[in-house]
Amino acid sequence: MMTISEQIKILCVRQNISLAELARRLGKSPQSFNSKMKKESFTIGELEKIAEVTGSSFARNFILANGEIV
Repeated sequence: MMTISEQIKILCVRQNISLAELARRLGKSPQSFNSKMKKESFTIGELEKIAEVTGSSFARNFILANGEIV
């Protein structure tokens, strides 16, 4: 399973933007964003904002064994 930081890196590659550019779009310095990437310390709100500034969507849910989505 991929970490959230790995997913963000792939998102940037697919969107053809650098991590530094993503940081700028989020209003953060590249250094502080890099620190969050290393610590894997993103809130759900931050992940939703990353989706917003990259023109993508972020889905968060649990899928039970019977297929039900919570």
